[in-house]
Amino acid sequence: MHRIVIENCAIATVDAQGTEHASGHVVVAGNRIESVGPGPAPQGLDGVARRVDGTGHLLTPGLVNTHHHFYQWLTRGLAQDHNLFDWLVALYPTWARIDESMVYAAARGSLAMLVRGGVTTAMDHHYVFPRGSGDLLGAEIRAARELGVRFTAARGSMDLGTSDGGLPPDFACETTEGALAATEEAIDTHHDASFDAMLRIAVAPCSPFSVTTQLLRESAELARGKGVRLHTHGSETAEEERFCHERFGMGPTDYFASTGWLGEDVWMAHCVHMNDADIAAFGRTGTGVAHCPSSNARLAAGIARVPDLLAAGVPVGLGVDGTASNESGELHTELRNALLINRLGEHREKALTVRQALRLGTHGGARVLGRQDEIGSLEPGKLADLVLWKLDGIGHSTIADPVAALVLGAAAPVTLSLVNGEPVVEAGRLLTADEDAVARDARDEARRLARIAAEG
Repeated sequence: MHRIVIENCAIATVDAQGTEHASGHVVVAGNRIESVGPGPAPQGLDGVARRVDGTGHLLTPGLVNTHHHFYQWLTRGLAQDHNLFDWLVALYPTWARIDESMVYAAARGSLAMLVRGGVTTAMDHHYVFPRGSGDLLGAEIRAARELGVRFTAARGSMDLGTSDGGLPPDFACETTEGALAATEEAIDTHHDASFDAMLRIAVAPCSPFSVTTQLLRESAELARGKGVRLHTHGSETAEEERFCHERFGMGPTDYFASTGWLGEDVWMAHCVHMNDADIAAFGRTGTGVAHCPSSNARLAAGIARVPDLLAAGVPVGLGVDGTASNESGELHTELRNALLINRLGEHREKALTVRQALRLGTHGGARVLGRQDEIGSLEPGKLADLVLWKLDGIGHSTIADPVAALVLGAAAPVTLSLVNGEPVVEAGRLLTADEDAVARDARDEARRLARIAAEG
């Protein structure tokens, strides 16, 4: 078993006690963290394949992304001044023309930005499956495997088109039966429940305004029968809340409760428009939240009540969301944006701290994905997913607190990122893909998609 030793760096373990070391070490043995502590690593270790001097750096757990839509990499910069519903209506006709080659290129672009920015566990919610478009979920899985990132693929679905009162066009939807069958096949083919799994599948109907009640209920039954997690969008906008009241006679949280969609195996994206009773229900049931501050601001959806969610015991992680509503495609910037946005308003200077923001992006995300025993903190026995951030450059050198430097300062360069004990980033560059080729291929596919959409 080979070992990697990282020492002389500041360490934020993000364990339950929030343990930090001003100068410490981590020893990685194979794909596990063997030891963490202050000072230099123990002497006399066998099989040390590499020693890394972390002077001027902060070592943290790898970032965990809890909500994304990779295919949107091909439609960045469009519908720039729209709210969610108008934005969706503007883009669905283009999205409904994606195919396997496009999704593969988009997934590689999305994942490249995530990984080079410190993400070690990615997640994607893919819910657009045009007829005859190929194996879209398989394209994402292939891209994640090639880039060496841990991945949760949420097999999404839509079966409520405009003719039945939903938002997406009918040609972008599947049948209820077809969506359920394809989701079950994805679980049976790809899901890995093992401790060190690199790939897991979740069941993920898109949203209350794009799926039927039958699909929601039967998806929950399918997921629980297979022992996998459930994901959807929830309480994102005021328009969604009105839709639920008009169509179902209740708000989104009560509607989700009526369909079996609250519980420790569920997490929802956004959760912006929630009252005290909604938050209490999430806390009582352990339902998780993927907080996407940049996307919520881009679409003027509002500000999620993250401090109140945390106070109620709700698991909360961070999400990039699709890059058509968060063009940067980076999660490490969401640490800063989560803190800043949640401080907006009078006397909210303590709404979130820098350490709470880091926890959201690491252990919080791991908890949301149900992997808190495996990843999300630097502790012996956990998987070796970690990031060494360079903080001695001009962007951070005068910030004495390294966690504050990471969260409040400019986006920190990644000197080294390990996933499952294997290097995936060195000195800010991907080791697992040619970034120029990824950019070129995605640009070509974006142009092809735009041309096909223009031709109708």
